[in-house]
Amino acid sequence: MDIVIYIFLIATIIVSVYSILIYNSLVDLKHSVSQAWSNIDILLKQRHDELPKLVETCKQYMGFEQEALKQIISARARVAQAREAGDIGALGLAENMLRTGLGNLFAVVEDYPELKASEKFQHLQARITQLENSIADRREYYNEAAKINNVRIEQFPDVIIANWFRFKPRTLLEFSDADKQDVDMRKLFS
Repeated sequence: MDIVIYIFLIATIIVSVYSILIYNSLVDLKHSVSQAWSNIDILLKQRHDELPKLVETCKQYMGFEQEALKQIISARARVAQAREAGDIGALGLAENMLRTGLGNLFAVVEDYPELKASEKFQHLQARITQLENSIADRREYYNEAAKINNVRIEQFPDVIIANWFRFKPRTLLEFSDADKQDVDMRKLFS
């Protein structure tokens, strides 16, 4: 009878330790996804701060091209709302609008050689390009972390612990097929 109790205690200890290890691993994944999102959020805030400067610089040269500027301002507001709400799906849609608006703006800039030659505009264009590339890199990292999290909370035996402690799947940050390619600002100006 004593051997049955020892086997039961050893089995209970093994299951408990294994459950703790799974739980801690899932917590680590959850925080990795949060950190990856935070990295994107920082870059989105930085770009959010740069866009009004770009719009103001363009307004100085493009008095009658207000539609392209309005499209960027509207998309910028939607990105900010989605980012603040943590709505990944809405953020993807808003990012599509913003990228389209930037593409339209830079296409219209071709008609304004003095704007293209402006040092301030060139600096802002380079900064936004850098931020776009960084966002694309961080989006890839975020999506990988979210995918790992989502797979782990669905795998056995992790699913038991994940359901017990209510770990949730994370939404991937996806853009349309056309917007999955990085915006090449230099091509727009050549």
